[in-house]
Amino acid sequence: MTEPATTEPATTEPATTDAGRGSTLGLRLALAFLSVALAAVALLAGLTAAFAAADVSALASQQRTDLTSAFATAAAAAVSSDGGSWSSADLSPVLDLASRTGAEAQIRDRDGQVVTASPNFAALAAAPERSAAVLVHGDRVGEVVVRFTNSGLASADRALQSDLLRAIFGAAGLAAVLALLTGLAIARRITRPVERIIAVTRAMGRGERSARVGAVAAPSELRELATAFDQMADTRDRQDRLRRDLVADVAHELRTPIAVLQAGHEALLDGIAEPTPDQLASLRDEVLRLARMVGDLQTMAAADAAALHLTRRPCDLASLAATAADSLAGQFEAAGIALERRLTPVGINADPRWLHQVITNLLTNALKFTPAGGRVTIEAGPGDSQQAVLTITDTGTGIPAEELPRIFDRFWRGRQAAAVSGSGIGLAVAAELARAHDGQLTARSEPGQGSELTLTLPRA
Repeated sequence: MTEPATTEPATTEPATTDAGRGSTLGLRLALAFLSVALAAVALLAGLTAAFAAADVSALASQQRTDLTSAFATAAAAAVSSDGGSWSSADLSPVLDLASRTGAEAQIRDRDGQVVTASPNFAALAAAPERSAAVLVHGDRVGEVVVRFTNSGLASADRALQSDLLRAIFGAAGLAAVLALLTGLAIARRITRPVERIIAVTRAMGRGERSARVGAVAAPSELRELATAFDQMADTRDRQDRLRRDLVADVAHELRTPIAVLQAGHEALLDGIAEPTPDQLASLRDEVLRLARMVGDLQTMAAADAAALHLTRRPCDLASLAATAADSLAGQFEAAGIALERRLTPVGINADPRWLHQVITNLLTNALKFTPAGGRVTIEAGPGDSQQAVLTITDTGTGIPAEELPRIFDRFWRGRQAAAVSGSGIGLAVAAELARAHDGQLTARSEPGQGSELTLTLPRA
């Protein structure tokens, strides 16, 4: 049987058809970065400004209190030097000191009468005010009241707060610019592979089966997404190719018996051939061949369905192998082939019904291609790395190296299978069921030295 040739289109890089969508996504991501950065900077700036203003105001208040105490001390010194009399005390140094520090002072005696005051003291009724007692030898002889103007310490307070706010807002602006640039760069790095995946998806939707994402410079998650997408596309192509090959193979297999039946019946109808027992037996053989092919197709469909709906339970691989060998022991004996068993118990999780089908198919295949007087050995037991292994070895004709990679293809039969009955799906069904059990079926063979088929399954 000849496999139909399939021509795969060359891999081409699809053009990006969603540039507008990708640009919008990139802009939204950049604006999201910018918004987060601005929110963080605004919060930091607000907290910094609030705490800084509180600290500066507390410092200014402490400085006003200290200055008021200094004025009271100076007034006490002036009174003490004149014998404790307010009338003869020289209080001008106190007023000069207040003027130089941006304040206006008023000095009162023990009874609260004003002794002297700065010229603009009365005009600053709404200004911040501090007072301190004038003490001479521990006795309170008067009081100093100080009102602070907008110059001096108050001016420095406002200047400091203004400079601090300008620095904060300048830093916020710089942070916003950096956040925008960084957001644009990161958004572009993220959206570029997304745009490519979208473009490839649309290309595949238009029928470009060769479209692939390929290698992308992106974060690891997006690289994994691109790789998974390409693997999905490859799997889809492989399944489509298998489907096309299956249709071609079924058509090829059905063509011969249908042609023989058609020719035989036309010959009988036209009177060219007589309805002899041999002629009728030949037509019956072709009908049976068609029936076997339909049964094989049903088996293959059932195996595909079983791969999706396995009923697994703990079981012993050696016990399943022994049961399958017992069911075929009569056929091996009739063919004059020795069946040797080397079975060691090993636990697996499997569907016993379908795993029995796998082992039966492998034994049947070995029986077909082993001549009389040969030997088939079935071994089961634990393998390496927590695996259970089943091996079936025969002393048959072997498989040519060029045919070995295709023995698990559906409806494929090698040159040596021409004289053996069958449709070529036994090993294909076994391989499919092995994969459904998370296992693997492999083959090794040398022409003239027999074959070895190995089924590897996870241990329970």
